Amino acid sequence: MEDAIVIFAIASISGIVGFIISKKINNASFDIYLEQAKAKAKVIELEAENLLKDARISAKKEFEIEFRESKRLIEKKEREINYHLELELDNIKKDKLSTLESKTKIESLRKGLEVQEKDYQKKLDKIIKVLENSSGLTKEEAKEIMIDLVKDESRDVTASIFRKVYKEAQKNSRKEVQNILSHAVTRYAGEFAAERLTNNISLKDEETKGKIIGKEGRNIKTLEMCLGVDIIIGDIPNTITVSSFNLYRRAIATKVIEELIEDGRIQPARIEEVYARLKSEFDAGILKEGENTILELGIKKMHPELIELVGRLRYRASYGQNALAHTLEVSNLAGLIASQLGGDTVMARRAGLLHDIGKALTHEMKGSHVDIGADLCKKLGEPEEVINAIYAHHGHEEANSIESAAVCAADALSAARPGARREVLESFLKRVEEIEEIANSNIGVVNA
Repeated sequence: MEDAIVIFAIASISGIVGFIISKKINNASFDIYLEQAKAKAKVIELEAENLLKDARISAKKEFEIEFRESKRLIEKKEREINYHLELELDNIKKDKLSTLESKTKIESLRKGLEVQEKDYQKKLDKIIKVLENSSGLTKEEAKEIMIDLVKDESRDVTASIFRKVYKEAQKNSRKEVQNILSHAVTRYAGEFAAERLTNNISLKDEETKGKIIGKEGRNIKTLEMCLGVDIIIGDIPNTITVSSFNLYRRAIATKVIEELIEDGRIQPARIEEVYARLKSEFDAGILKEGENTILELGIKKMHPELIELVGRLRYRASYGQNALAHTLEVSNLAGLIASQLGGDTVMARRAGLLHDIGKALTHEMKGSHVDIGADLCKKLGEPEEVINAIYAHHGHEEANSIESAAVCAADALSAARPGARREVLESFLKRVEEIEEIANSNIGVVNA
């Protein structure tokens, strides 16, 4: 019994001692971990302070750079403004000097006329007195006779002066017009674009011609039927020719055939698939072409229908001259001429851009391109200057503004430029169109 009590006491004491030792060990570990955590926190705090310091330095540098750049731009703008102000002040001073000189001349002429008037009045009084004394006429009768004589003489003198001034004005105006036109033409350096009737497509090898023709000619028949063009397989090595007077069809056909050749799969179903996709892309490209054109000319607002028609002009030709190229040439020249004459440059460009807009619809609507274009522009709310320019550039009515007159002059310049137009080609195209219309009017003809 006593042994059991001793053993129990020893065990209890051992447990208590173990617990105390374990607690001390745990407390020591906790202190170590706490110190380590504090050290890590200190390191993180220092790193954060360093990062913040670096960020502040970087932000300060960026701010200083931006500040210097802004200051430089402001100073540059100030210099430009001061330069333009100085120019304006110089012009104003010159205008004032010119005005003062003109006023001085006018005042001198006025005084001279007053002196002459007094001299004439004195002479007139003397003559009237002589007439009264010698002819027995009353003062009023003598005055009427002298007034009639002076009127006749004045009329002759005035007519002579008018003829002289008119001839001088004609001479000076002719020189001024020549200067304005030569200035406009030399300032505008437009691209020249003449249209042909055919496009040549290069082939990889002669075997490709056989693929294009297809078994029993199926491929070439599908191509011509679908694309509305003639495909000529000639003797020129590795080359086929796409022929059509319609620029739009020919452009699509060329692109379709080139893609089919590149792909290698040439068969009726594939031809129709490629044609449908590319035609959709071309239609979208027409609107983009119109938008780019008005952007290039600085025209801000225009009806979407007119913008699309401007793009269509890219695929129209007149006398062998590309319609859009001609329109751009007229628009730019009209703007330059109008600016020289003190007119509205943007309005002149707008009128020049739309003066031949009816040509985009002549293959769809009956009537002249002038009437078609003018009616459409009236319907879509274009300004009177544009309508007048459309009518006036073919002499349907007189130009009633500087902008309209500028368009007429620009159109004549563009058309008269050597090599700009080919009358023979245009006559041929007209005949082909008429033949096509006759063929399409027959029952059973799908596409001529």
